[in-house]
Amino acid sequence: MILSGSRALMVGLALAAAGCAYLQPTPVADTDLAAVNQADRLAAMADVPPLTGTLTLEEAIARALKFNLDRRSKLMEEAIAVNQLDASRYDLLPKLTAQAGYHHRDQDLTVRSRDSITGTPSLANPSISSDRNHNVSELGMSWSVLDFGNSYYQARQNSDRVLLSAERRRKAMHLLVQDVRTAFWRTASAQRLQAQIRSAIALAEEALADARQAEQERVRSPLDSLRYQRQVLENLRLLEATNQELTTARIELLQLINLPLATDVRVAEPTAAPGRAILKLPVERLEDLAALRNPEHREQFYNVRVANDEARKAIVRLFPGLSFNLGAKYDTDSYLMHQRWNEAGLQLSLNLFNLVSGPVQARLAEAGSALAEQRRMASQMALLAQVHIARLQYENALQQYERADAVAEVDQRISELINNRQQAQAQSKLEVVANQTTAILSLLRRYQSLAQAHSAASRLQATLGIEATIGDTSQIALTELAAIMGQAIKTWDLGTLPP
Repeated sequence: MILSGSRALMVGLALAAAGCAYLQPTPVADTDLAAVNQADRLAAMADVPPLTGTLTLEEAIARALKFNLDRRSKLMEEAIAVNQLDASRYDLLPKLTAQAGYHHRDQDLTVRSRDSITGTPSLANPSISSDRNHNVSELGMSWSVLDFGNSYYQARQNSDRVLLSAERRRKAMHLLVQDVRTAFWRTASAQRLQAQIRSAIALAEEALADARQAEQERVRSPLDSLRYQRQVLENLRLLEATNQELTTARIELLQLINLPLATDVRVAEPTAAPGRAILKLPVERLEDLAALRNPEHREQFYNVRVANDEARKAIVRLFPGLSFNLGAKYDTDSYLMHQRWNEAGLQLSLNLFNLVSGPVQARLAEAGSALAEQRRMASQMALLAQVHIARLQYENALQQYERADAVAEVDQRISELINNRQQAQAQSKLEVVANQTTAILSLLRRYQSLAQAHSAASRLQATLGIEATIGDTSQIALTELAAIMGQAIKTWDLGTLPP
């Protein structure tokens, strides 16, 4: 039995109220959260080959480009932009709709008539003009010129947004390579120094114990004994602070290349420092290259194109709307003389308020385009300054590394002489600890300056927009990608720039 209209309305309201009653905040259960976390960890490490042997710099960069999770997110953002472009292309097509429905009335559609001349009610009985139950169907096509114009410019904007996402991916790749190179050299310094630091700390602890025992036995004056202890403690503080600074380097590198954080990674330290050949090139050449290839500056060109198309969309919306429609219809109502028929229509519409708001919208669109062009101009001026700054930072970093390397070599030779004298009982433990500490700190500064030199090299590369052409990393084997990155590093050291 079919419900009456009032009863159906009451039932509908009751169902809606019941549905609203169940819309309550539902926190995630701990068991569900734990299961999702475990699944995420397994998915993050899926298809990531384990590390075998020592890790080279080019393999570290290749692993980061291939498996780093943040980079995967950037690639997915670019894929979404491509899909949005593909979807927007369908908006250019006419709308083709198919509809079907069922109509029911609990009473016949009964009408009375009135005489069109006299205005008096007709003496004929009321007539029925429609079945209580009948089906309707329609296949129609409509096309709006105004919607086509908006969709066309929207598709052009989406195509520019695909290029924008590609430039953002390039920028993220430059930053990732920079972080990997810095973390790699910090890991190399930890690998080189931690054994020496532990040995020096152990010797300092022995010297501190001897000094406290000498103070208790009053072998020397209390003031000399306390001064001796303070010098040993100061060296211990420096050694322990250095050790703490180096302990996090391995974790940072493993996180960047997406390996389990418990992996015992050993890095193969390259012998060559970053080259100076790039610094011998004319700075004007670097400026021109950066203006053509820098990803942030290229973004501004696409932003101008997006803003210009937004202005065109605003102008298109001011035009009258012209739409065409064509449809084939069918109705099972037995009272119809023709149950099948075709319809065609043409409609012209205009929002009269556009006549008032049109000039304002046009000025707003022009202002948006002018702002985008101004930002592009400012970006180029800032980029030129950035090229000079990055070049000077790279030159200074190389100079600091060369100086730190020379100091570390001298301190290492001094430490070796002091150790030899201590073995001959001609030197106190305090001097041995102090000189070992100095040598370790000098070697640490050497590695720090080397890491800064590599970071400055990556920063200058990012400013110039130079990167290896690698294509889709998911389609390239890890060994092949590592070889490409190794060749890119050699090319940079030789000062070879792209045309």
